[in-house]
Amino acid sequence: MSKLSVPVTSEDHRQGEADAACVLVEYGDYECPSCGEAYPIVKRLQKHFGEGLLLVFRNFPLSQMHPHAESAAETAEFAGSHKKFWEMHDLLFENQDRLEDSLLMILTEELHLAPAELQDALTNKVFQPRVRADFAGGARSGVNGTPTFFINGQRHDGSFDFDSLVGAVERATNSL
Repeated sequence: MSKLSVPVTSEDHRQGEADAACVLVEYGDYECPSCGEAYPIVKRLQKHFGEGLLLVFRNFPLSQMHPHAESAAETAEFAGSHKKFWEMHDLLFENQDRLEDSLLMILTEELHLAPAELQDALTNKVFQPRVRADFAGGARSGVNGTPTFFINGQRHDGSFDFDSLVGAVERATNSL
């Protein structure tokens, strides 16, 4: 079983209490159909465990298979620089079947951010280093596909259906 090689820090995109009993790290790709399937499952996990779960999302765009994954990840990071990462994260997954640049601009506008500023950031690859750092950390942790989950630092190699993840989180929490 692989371990998370890059510890969770305040620089990560996090939802939940920092001292939660369980830390769930997801390496994901906004254009990946399996990540799209996992998205509502993760939302259910958050509701199920409440304050007992800290969710961390890290970018792992599989750009060779998903041509819009990198720009979507950079768009999420752009939104994050305006304290709206999770809002954009959700919009990207909810619209993952049409992640062309025109939609990225529309979503940016929906969040009351400046599309021209996003376009400039995408053109100049402003957020590419952050996305690439997430990717490199995932690769060092043994991530080779998406979604990949780590539960309290250990890679979850089982299914990512709701019941399997609930069981894995409960086992990790009970072993503390």
